[in-house]
Amino acid sequence: MFRKIKRNILKMFRELLVYHNKSLEFRAKTLTLIIALDDKINPCEEEMLKRVAHEIYRDDDGRADLLIDTVGEYFQKIQTKNGLNYEHLITNVEKDIKDHRRYAKKIDMDRLRLFGECLHDEDDKIFHQRMLDFLENLKDEYGTV
Repeated sequence: MFRKIKRNILKMFRELLVYHNKSLEFRAKTLTLIIALDDKINPCEEEMLKRVAHEIYRDDDGRADLLIDTVGEYFQKIQTKNGLNYEHLITNVEKDIKDHRRYAKKIDMDRLRLFGECLHDEDDKIFHQRMLDFLENLKDEYGTV
């Protein structure tokens, strides 16, 4: 019960209370780009997201849960057309990485490729590969600091 309340407070005041909030949000944006491309989060993607989040933040379950929640928030905004759409998210990721080149290190292509296992439609697989190529290009272009 306490953990759920704490989690909700962190979600509401993430910008003020979470150390390196912008870094966590950047990771959430890149994960959302990969997950939201087929307009739904299927059970496989949910499980993969949990696995990836807990791999990224091995020693901090709270931060991993916050990453999962943040991905969910971005996805929900896209679905409800609440100030964010898929193209806008792509632009945000590109702007973030241009402004903060160190974020290029946070794009883990191997982890992002894992989400392709959850796709069944051939068009979704092609779009997934194109998004991976886009992120790889961003990483290559801005990753040299």
